[in-house]
Amino acid sequence: MTGKGVFYRLKKDWILYLMLLPAILYFSVFNVVPLIGMKLAFQDYRIIGDNIWVGMKHFNVLFSSPAFMDVLKNTVIISTMKMVFFFPIPIILSLMINEVRNGPYRKYVQSVIYLPHFLSWVVIAGVWISLLSPVDGGVNVIRNFFQLPSLDFMTSKDHIRWVLVFSEMWRSSGWDSIIYLAAIMKISPALYEAARIDGASTLQQMRYITLPELASTVITVFILNLGFFMNAGFDQVFNLINDSVISVVDIIDTYVYRIGILNGQYAYATAASLFKGIIGVVLILSTHFISKRFTGKGVW
Repeated sequence: MTGKGVFYRLKKDWILYLMLLPAILYFSVFNVVPLIGMKLAFQDYRIIGDNIWVGMKHFNVLFSSPAFMDVLKNTVIISTMKMVFFFPIPIILSLMINEVRNGPYRKYVQSVIYLPHFLSWVVIAGVWISLLSPVDGGVNVIRNFFQLPSLDFMTSKDHIRWVLVFSEMWRSSGWDSIIYLAAIMKISPALYEAARIDGASTLQQMRYITLPELASTVITVFILNLGFFMNAGFDQVFNLINDSVISVVDIIDTYVYRIGILNGQYAYATAASLFKGIIGVVLILSTHFISKRFTGKGVW
């Protein structure tokens, strides 16, 4: 596009670009500018004087640390559980909402399932801690009704990871379904009309029309989610973690927070964070090219 064409587009759609400006500023300040500080991973930080270049020193310490290996393992396990058990839920939810024909009821359902997304993890953690309380929590009240023993889910190493999965599912499933609902809305009604004329049932229409049309959206979202695979959810874990279960839910983000912010090991924490970012880039690029090769569809 020529320079004249760029200025013409800016002048013509200036309102749209103005609306985009806050997002550009946000990602510039919190995602682009911090990249400059990534060089600290290869330096020894000095409060007074210049930092000292040490090359791969911090990475060598990182990969030889049993503590980092444990948090890496926890991050992979928790992210895999969320990917396997959570990722299909918004798709299923969007398909179910699409079949609701009662307009007011549909709006009510959508409002209810979207609401948790706007709650902070501080509030959500309080809700789930109360819900799972071994004394008067709703879950244990139901268990006691069926004469089952109470469980302290929040201090159980066998259950806490599932608490992370289901609380994430409760918070984000409704909001994430918007992407798939928008994709469903773009499907031509003529396809469904032709299928109904041919005698296709609702399930057959869903299987042979809706799901194939959703494929490209699902693939794109899946690849983008893999880019955040190493982000197992700092806000969530930070608010739900406790000393009883820290060994199974301590992830890279909480580890970086602890050694960087609390212990002041800024260079070492930067190395751990940079490693996490590199893994994310590798995952998103590899899945994109694999998807392109075998399905012809990718992120770009």
